[in-house]
Amino acid sequence: MECLFFVRNVAPKNRASLGVANNNSLAKTRGRRAIVFDQLAFEQGKKKLRRDAIQTNEPRDLAFQRMILAIPSGKVSTYGAVAAAAGYPRYHRAVARLLRTVPVDHLPWHRVVGAGGQIKLPGDGAREQRKRLKLEGVEFMGTRVDMQRFEHVLRTWEIYR
Repeated sequence: MECLFFVRNVAPKNRASLGVANNNSLAKTRGRRAIVFDQLAFEQGKKKLRRDAIQTNEPRDLAFQRMILAIPSGKVSTYGAVAAAAGYPRYHRAVARLLRTVPVDHLPWHRVVGAGGQIKLPGDGAREQRKRLKLEGVEFMGTRVDMQRFEHVLRTWEIYR
């Protein structure tokens, strides 16, 4: 019954205009409409997530700061791993925003890299990050950090004691 309600809200009110001859074709129509609805809901969720990530949120930012401070010298972590370990999966953009807005010497910003070990900063920022990481002993494979050897796995149970 719930599916029929959903079809009525999305489709024209007249069932004959749907071309519904039997229950089997009605089920196919419902399935297609449900997929479209799921895609729409997913896109709306992504937009909400992006808007939320660019706004400051003190408890969330504090959790990110704890995770970033837990990365030891000579190791790196990704924006996504920091967000997930802080309890905010899919908020990698909020981690980037935090690192962009916090004064340079408050956090070890250079220890956070993109997925796969990429340095995501443009121009001089990328050169500075690479220099700082090399000073800490992090090695690169081309333009990427060797994540097999230098990735730090964040363990939230050790940080929140």
